[in-house]
Amino acid sequence: MMGESGGGGCCPPMDLMRSETMQLVQLIVPMESAHLTVSYLGDLGLVQFKDLNSEKSPFQRTYAAQIKRCGEMARKIRFFKDQMSKAGLLPKETTTLEQETDIDLDDVEVKLGELEAELVEINANNDKLQRSYNELMEYKLVLEKAGEFFSSAHRSATAQQQETESQQVGDDLLEAPLLQESTDSSKQVKLGFLTGLVPREKSMVFERILFRATRGNVFIRQTVVEEPVIDPTSGEKAEKNVFVVFYSGERAKSKILKICEAFGANRYPFSEDLGKQAQMITEVSGRLSELKTTIDAGLGHRNILLHTIGDKFELWNLKVRKEKAIYHTLNMLSLDVTKKCLVAEGWSPVFASNEIQNALKRAAVDSNSQVGSIFQVLRTKELPPTYFRTNKFTSAIQEIVDAYGVAKYQEANPGVFTIVTFPFLFAVMFGDWGHGICLLLATMYLIVREKKLASQKLGDIMEMAFGGRYVIMMMSLFSIYTGLIYNEFFSIPYPLFAPSAYDCRDASCSEATTIGLIKVRDTYPFGLDPVWHGTRSELPFLNSLKMKMSILLGVSQMNLGIIMSYFNARFFKSSVNIWFQFIPQMIFLNSLFGYLSVLIIIKWCTGSQADLYHVMIYMFLSPTDELGENQLFPHQKTVQLVLLFLALVSVPCMLLPKPFILKKQHEARHQGQSYAPLEETDESLHVEANGGSHGHEEFEFSEIFVHQLIHTIEFVLGAVSNTASYLRLWALSLAHSELSSVFYEKVLLLAWGYNNWLILIVGIIVFVFATVGVLLVMETLSAFLHALRLHWVEFQNKFYEGDGYKFAPFSFILTANEDE
Repeated sequence: MMGESGGGGCCPPMDLMRSETMQLVQLIVPMESAHLTVSYLGDLGLVQFKDLNSEKSPFQRTYAAQIKRCGEMARKIRFFKDQMSKAGLLPKETTTLEQETDIDLDDVEVKLGELEAELVEINANNDKLQRSYNELMEYKLVLEKAGEFFSSAHRSATAQQQETESQQVGDDLLEAPLLQESTDSSKQVKLGFLTGLVPREKSMVFERILFRATRGNVFIRQTVVEEPVIDPTSGEKAEKNVFVVFYSGERAKSKILKICEAFGANRYPFSEDLGKQAQMITEVSGRLSELKTTIDAGLGHRNILLHTIGDKFELWNLKVRKEKAIYHTLNMLSLDVTKKCLVAEGWSPVFASNEIQNALKRAAVDSNSQVGSIFQVLRTKELPPTYFRTNKFTSAIQEIVDAYGVAKYQEANPGVFTIVTFPFLFAVMFGDWGHGICLLLATMYLIVREKKLASQKLGDIMEMAFGGRYVIMMMSLFSIYTGLIYNEFFSIPYPLFAPSAYDCRDASCSEATTIGLIKVRDTYPFGLDPVWHGTRSELPFLNSLKMKMSILLGVSQMNLGIIMSYFNARFFKSSVNIWFQFIPQMIFLNSLFGYLSVLIIIKWCTGSQADLYHVMIYMFLSPTDELGENQLFPHQKTVQLVLLFLALVSVPCMLLPKPFILKKQHEARHQGQSYAPLEETDESLHVEANGGSHGHEEFEFSEIFVHQLIHTIEFVLGAVSNTASYLRLWALSLAHSELSSVFYEKVLLLAWGYNNWLILIVGIIVFVFATVGVLLVMETLSAFLHALRLHWVEFQNKFYEGDGYKFAPFSFILTANEDE
């Protein structure tokens, strides 16, 4: 698995340890078959094209006109999509890549143009009719509300006139000439009026502005319209008032008209004559019914048109996006000097060579080209992209690794180990087989319905959970395993595998203590003996166990990281890194914390009472002192002195030799370059990319030395801090266990003790919500993030550079999946 993948042929077995062997290929394609060639390579999805026209702007490129044409078609398709979403229609999802090849782009362009013109015309007519309909609705309201005002005013005026005439009969004759003179018709003023609707929120300000602008020489009446009215201008519903403004003079009228325009008040003509009012209401009602019929017919025709578009929408959308992607790719190709061929360069996996050549031959035959395409492999010192072949199970773990940094070309991939170690370290912190089963059931729902859910749009959080469903499944399975070891089911212990090994000596041990317990059976076969739960010594015992276990797991994983750096150094043929990085690091880490791990195991096996804190502290402070009762094995002091000496010697071994050796290698290489023949550049790709790419660069010894100094200090200090960091496994496991115990004892058992069904039901509900909300959601996220940190920082920094870049092939599957 450490070696390179094989050469040609189709799709070798998936190898996650090293990325696929890549090659830089050059394709020389005749102009007549270029489009079909790129199309077939897009179907294949195994070539990452390089942009050979990066110095040109998008408008200077060969296929700029075709891209503009595809962009215009894409705009029309987006317009159709908006119209369908407004109408509540969904496009038919029956399109595949094979169906799309049967249609011609020119036919699609003509059809899209016709449909857009027809739809725009229908929309324009519908908008005009709808505006007229809304105006007539407002006009009808004005006629009704203002008509009520005028009729009530007419009735009150008639009644007042009759009252006045009856009073005049009893008055003196001397006063009559004066009254007749005061009511002279030549001195009466004729008032004009305007009617319309004004938005209700502006009505008070509207009235105040009118009053001030005319200096109070207006009379305004407003009536509230109960139902919201659709505004003809904006097309949105709004609450409005019908107003009538009486004024005197043309100057006042012009001011009122300007104020109405400023406030968005729609004005409508109105007649004082009651007969004309009734006639106008009848006419408006008739026109409204005619318009309603016309609008309904137009909407029916529009829906039929949108259904027709919906049937072919996905087909056209995919065709246009595919063509646009093809022309974008063709624009990355350069014209040769004869302008009869296009030259392409790109990265592809070595195993895809035969498939690419077959696609080129097929394109030449299908396009009736008389000249075939040329495929050749180029030699380069450029670093190739990183390509791991993953499936739906391994892709989520690979994404977790890539979030830290994409692996450098063919360096060891942490994802191989992360598949197991990530869910396992999560489970160490989340150990409860009851919670693990709940997590597993939720994940199985996502896995069982994955085909249906994959085709749906999920929320952001649900999308992440669905993408990592197999990781969560592994996390839940490991949680069940560690939960069985901890013997916790929602914090309750169960003697699943055998009865407890301990029993009470007499009745006095009924209290929570282990003093009265004696061993009466064989040791509990798997995991923690259930008798420990609830005893006084439970917490000290579990603290000791989980803390030591965390150190063992941490030292093991850090050792694995350093061992991976050895395989990287061997793969890239870097003996310097083996002798002056891998070996000193192994010696330093294991002289201190490897030794501590051995002491922990010896203490467990022998049952010794030695204080390991004392042993480790005085190993540095007083290495020559006698250990006394803390001695775990013969000659322990001598062993500690040797280990301490090795740890101290390994630090300068890490720091000093490597910069001087690199300087010497650079000088030897630089001296030989002046006389090296050109043929020597023919080396294997990965060696050039990783070992010989700096041959012409300046060698800054001070920079290399400082870098090595920082790396050494980081490792020495990190050995301590990283080991301490693994104690989070103990802390979070303890927190999870105690929280679970609190919810069980202080909620469920407390509610049970009241002997009241209502309190019990409330207690169960609170327990369920606390378990799901805190332990199954928040604690899961917390343990996930801590496991992520342990892998990114404590494990991967021992060997993983992560400064590569992903292989991003030109593929129609990716084009079809991405949203515009």
